[in-house]
Amino acid sequence: MLGFDPEPSAVTEAGRYAGARTLSVGYRLAPEHPFPAAYDDALTAWRWLRGQGVAAADIAVGGDSAGGGLTLALAGELIRAGDELPGCLWLVSPWTDLTMSGATVATKAAVDPLIQKDYLEDLAAAYLPPGMDRKDPRVSPLYGDLKGLPPTLVQVGSAETLLDDAVRLAGATGGADVSITLEVWPHMIHSWPVWNARLEPGRRALMQAGEFMRRQW
Repeated sequence: MLGFDPEPSAVTEAGRYAGARTLSVGYRLAPEHPFPAAYDDALTAWRWLRGQGVAAADIAVGGDSAGGGLTLALAGELIRAGDELPGCLWLVSPWTDLTMSGATVATKAAVDPLIQKDYLEDLAAAYLPPGMDRKDPRVSPLYGDLKGLPPTLVQVGSAETLLDDAVRLAGATGGADVSITLEVWPHMIHSWPVWNARLEPGRRALMQAGEFMRRQW
């Protein structure tokens, strides 16, 4: 499993439930390293892993939040290049739309203790070069051509402002004939599996992610 997650414990635990070895990539972060640094790091990690002789179909790629968006951006680049694709994708609370046009950015603001629109705006401004289109699929994969993605699991909490990023992604990918599973976890906040050591729903989410991966291999 190839994971884009600044907190590698969730990737490690998901891999354990999947019965797979894991590679957690500490990709470069803005503002010190704006786009395309993280995007390039994802491609480099994928190419390195493939260079070790691992078949594409035997690799699950996943990430949470910006790492979820990065996972989709990597898959989109592989599709555009005509390369082999991962066996499946796993996205936790993915940030898929840097225009922040999802309704829940506003409607869930009162219940989300972590992610607010002003914070997202600051992150986007730090990450994007001046003048870059926020709908570019390399940074906002919701607006890309999603047809051809491998089977995908999306896990998102009902109490987070990025809920709509996941729900709209599920609708768009399903409409593009992609096999997608959307799990909306009641009362959970952004990237709750990161706290799996003390949060039982976090452990259950990782267990279900591992089971999903096993079914694809």
